[in-house]
Amino acid sequence: MIDTMTQKPLRVSIDGTAGPYIDLPVSQLAEVQQLFEKHGVRYWIDEEFISLDGAPETAVVNFGRGADADAVQAILDSVR
Repeated sequence: MIDTMTQKPLRVSIDGTAGPYIDLPVSQLAEVQQLFEKHGVRYWIDEEFISLDGAPETAVVNFGRGADADAVQAILDSVR
C-alpha cells in the first residue's frame, strides 16, 4: 500500500518499546482499518493525530509487542 503523502510504500516500524506501528495519512485510515479487520489483525489507533508545519494530519496505528511485524507488512504489501 502506498502512502498518499510520500508516494512511498507504507512500512511497519519496529523501533520503540510499544511494539510495531505504522504512521499514515488520516485520509487512508479507513482503508487501512478495513484491510486489517479483513485479515484479523489486532490494532489500536492513537487518539491524537499529528500535523507538522501545516501538512495533512497523520495517524499512528499500533499493533502491540506480540504482533508479527512481517505478517502486517506482507498484508500492506499485498495492496497495490
